Amino acid sequence: MFTQLMRGFAVTRTIAVGLALIPAAFCAGQDPILIDHDCHFLEKVPDTWVQQAKTQYRLSYGHTSHGSQIISGMNVIKGDPGSMYWWDHDGTQSGLSLWDGYPSGDLGNPDRYTWATRTREMLDDRGCDRNVVMWSWCGQADTSEANMQIYLDLMSGLIEDYPGVTFIYMTGHLNGTGEDGNLHARNNQIRDHVIATGGILFDFADIESYDPDGDYFLDLDADDGCYYWLDGDHRNWALEWCDENPGECSSCSCAHSQSLNCDMKGRAFWWMMARLAGWSGPDAGCPADVTGDGTVDVVDLLAVLAAWGPCPDCPEDITGDDEVTVLDLIELLSAWGPC
Repeated sequence: MFTQLMRGFAVTRTIAVGLALIPAAFCAGQDPILIDHDCHFLEKVPDTWVQQAKTQYRLSYGHTSHGSQIISGMNVIKGDPGSMYWWDHDGTQSGLSLWDGYPSGDLGNPDRYTWATRTREMLDDRGCDRNVVMWSWCGQADTSEANMQIYLDLMSGLIEDYPGVTFIYMTGHLNGTGEDGNLHARNNQIRDHVIATGGILFDFADIESYDPDGDYFLDLDADDGCYYWLDGDHRNWALEWCDENPGECSSCSCAHSQSLNCDMKGRAFWWMMARLAGWSGPDAGCPADVTGDGTVDVVDLLAVLAAWGPCPDCPEDITGDDEVTVLDLIELLSAWGPC
C-alpha cells in the first residue's frame, strides 16, 4: 500500500504541475457557463467562491448605458470597503478589480469592430493585468445574422489569441419584439454559439424575460424597461413584483429600466464570478468531495489513492467509470478547495 500511495503521490504532483499551466476553462472540460434568470439568488452562492473570484480575477468591462445596469445592481450590494461584494478599479480592501467602462464604447459603438481592436490594444499593453474581458450591447444586437456572426468571429479570434484571458459573451437587451422577433433569433444565435464552443454567457436578455418568481414575459413582448402586454394593457412586471414584495427591491437609478432589473443583473454578475472561480452551482453537487465535508482537500486525495484500481459504485470513482485512475485524480485536483 505504501508503494501504491507513493506512486500515486508522484502522479498527483505531475498532474498538479501540469494543471497549473492550463487555463481554468480547459480544466473545467469546456462546459459552457450560462448566467441567466436563475442566477441572481446570491444566498445560494458560497462566500468562499466569491472570495476566490476576487482574488483570482481582474476584469475590464466595456459598456454604455444599457450595460451600466449591471454596475448599478452591483453598487446596491457593494457595501463598505472590505465587505463581501466590494469592488473598485484597483481591487483594494480585498475587493474585485474592475475597470468599469474601459475600454470605451460597446459591442456596436462606434461600429461592430472597434471593441475588439480596443480589447487587443489593452491586452497588448505591457502594464495590463486584466484576465477577464466583458462587453455589452446597447441596442445593436437586433441586426442581421451576418452582422451577429462578425461578433462571434471576433470573440473566437480573441479567445484563440489570448488563452490566458476569459472572455464573456452577452446577449442584447429586450426590445418588445417577443419570441418571434429578429432580436430573439440573434440572441439565440449567440446562445447556440456559446453552447457549441463551451463559452461563458451573461444572458442579459434572459434575465429581463422573467421576474424573481420565475414568471415568463418574453412571450408577452417584454422590453428592456420590464413592460409587457396582457389583454391589451401595458403593464410592468418589475413594478408589480416590487409592489407585491415590499422591501425586496432597491431604488437604484437603473438606465432605461426598473431597479429590480438592475438588482437581478448585479447579483447574477457575482454568481458568474463564483462559477468562473470554480463553483459548480447549487445543484451540481461535488463528486470530488469524497468525504462530504464541503471541501476537496488532502483527505479526499488520500481516499482516492487508497481506492486505486477497480472500484464499482464507490465514491472515490469520481468519473463514474467503475475504476479509480488518474482521471479521478485530475477531477479531484480541478475541484480543490471549498466545494
